[in-house]
Amino acid sequence: MQLLKWVLNLLLVCSMLQVFPLPLAQTICSEADRAALLGFKAKILKDSTDSLSSWVGKDCCGGDWEGVGCNPTGRVNTLALQRPERDSTLYMKGTLSSSLGSLQFLEVLVISGMKFITGPIPESLSNLSRLKQLVLEDNSLQGNIPSGLGRLSFLQTLSLAGNHFNGVVPLSLGNLRNLVMLNLGRNSLTGSIPSSFKNLVHLQSFDLSFNLLSGFVPEILGQFHNITFIDLSNNQLSGHLPVSLFKLVTLSDLSLSHNQLTGSIPEQVGNLKSLTSLSLSHNKLIGPIPASISRLQKLWSLNLSRNGFSNPLPAISSKGVPSLLSIDLSFNNLSLGTVPNWIMDRQLSDVNLASCKLRGAFPKFRPDSLSSIDLSSNLLTGTISTHFTNMTSLQKLKLSNNQLKFDLSELKVPDGISSIDLHSNQVFGSLSSILNNRTSSFLEVIDVSNNLISGTIPEFTEGLSLKVLNIGSNKIAGQIPSSISNLIELERLDISRNQITGTIPASLGQVVKLQWLDLSINRLTGKIPTSLLGIHSLRHANFRANRLCGEIPQGRPYNIFPAATYAYNLCLCGKPLQPCKGKKQEMVQ
Repeated sequence: MQLLKWVLNLLLVCSMLQVFPLPLAQTICSEADRAALLGFKAKILKDSTDSLSSWVGKDCCGGDWEGVGCNPTGRVNTLALQRPERDSTLYMKGTLSSSLGSLQFLEVLVISGMKFITGPIPESLSNLSRLKQLVLEDNSLQGNIPSGLGRLSFLQTLSLAGNHFNGVVPLSLGNLRNLVMLNLGRNSLTGSIPSSFKNLVHLQSFDLSFNLLSGFVPEILGQFHNITFIDLSNNQLSGHLPVSLFKLVTLSDLSLSHNQLTGSIPEQVGNLKSLTSLSLSHNKLIGPIPASISRLQKLWSLNLSRNGFSNPLPAISSKGVPSLLSIDLSFNNLSLGTVPNWIMDRQLSDVNLASCKLRGAFPKFRPDSLSSIDLSSNLLTGTISTHFTNMTSLQKLKLSNNQLKFDLSELKVPDGISSIDLHSNQVFGSLSSILNNRTSSFLEVIDVSNNLISGTIPEFTEGLSLKVLNIGSNKIAGQIPSSISNLIELERLDISRNQITGTIPASLGQVVKLQWLDLSINRLTGKIPTSLLGIHSLRHANFRANRLCGEIPQGRPYNIFPAATYAYNLCLCGKPLQPCKGKKQEMVQ
């Protein structure tokens, strides 16, 4: 999907370049156009991109005005201001001036990624009768989409994605018969997909994802004979999948995930001969997965997770779906027992079969291609200690909620692995090997909670990348090492429900990116160190059921957490608990 979006962006840039004639020395820009541009500049209150600082002098067509292009007669035909992707800190703050509607010869208008440009789209933009490209992505524009945009009959690209637009999608947009790309995604649009869209017969890319759209997936989609990309995911669409959708032989990417779709997948899905990616996850679809899916020769990504699909799985030959790289059948009503051979024998990169009622020993996949495995919430038993030794590409391993039983110190994983989730099994042994220098230099997530792990928390060396460390609900003893300060990237730390003793090290206050901290139900003593006030990003903390004493750090957020955060300790005091004896309660900072 990302590749397709990249290609579409490239096409947009190429089309823009076609209307970017080189500035001619004798061309002086129209005074009316210059005034319109300066009207836009006046409404931008702050420009950290520094683009508009170049808008000086009388000749806006001389090549010095950044983002401005002109035709040979000195009329502005292009305004393209786009934040560089490499620097997310740059932005513009202000509103869009109605003076933009005075640029009568404008063919390309791109103001994208500026983050803090607010307010509505000026109605005057509906007067730009020559406009071919209108891209106002990733700003903070709001209000309704003006129905007047439907008068821009030459428009080929319309993207208003990533703003705060609400209200319905205007029926008038169906008048834009030359549209090739329409993207209204990542807004708060409501209502149904307009029936007038049946006129958009040249559409190649159609994205209304991440809105609040309701109603049915319209049959009119079957009239988009040139379409290659459809994304209606993350809405509130209901009803069955329209059969007309499966007549689109040019369609390469289809995402209808995170909706409320019902019914089954039609057998005609096998007609989508150009399909490379199919995502129908997080819906209410039922029935068996049709065998015709094996005819999709170009399909590389298949995500049918979190539906109600049931047995039997289609019998797919070794020649079926030959391009498949990623499959996700997790959280359906499937009872697989074992992983089907047509999945086991392929060079897959991602296998997600969580909650598919897999039983018995861990399956032996082909080791040389897998980058992600999720077999969580199954009934797998036995050991996995040496299964991953040769999986040199493995990045993520998730086997939580099974019945696996092995010594954690014997687990062998590749050096480059970034995430290990083994929580809620019967794993025993110590943490030392999984946190050694060789293994953990790339690790960002370790979750081995709710197991039978013992021993102590090992020392943490410098250079670790851990963001999540969850070792809660085990049998770990000893103290929290002061070297915890070396986990400078850590965002979540959970060591609750163990047998940890000693004090909370003051060095924990140096883990400044921490957002979640749970030290509850241990045997910690001493004070909560005031150094923890240096963790400004903390959103959740739990010190309950220890042997802590002394004043709670009197600063946010510690003195405004609920009292339950500190309950069942020895003698903690200070807000939000009772005042400490002999000391006046300080004001909340």
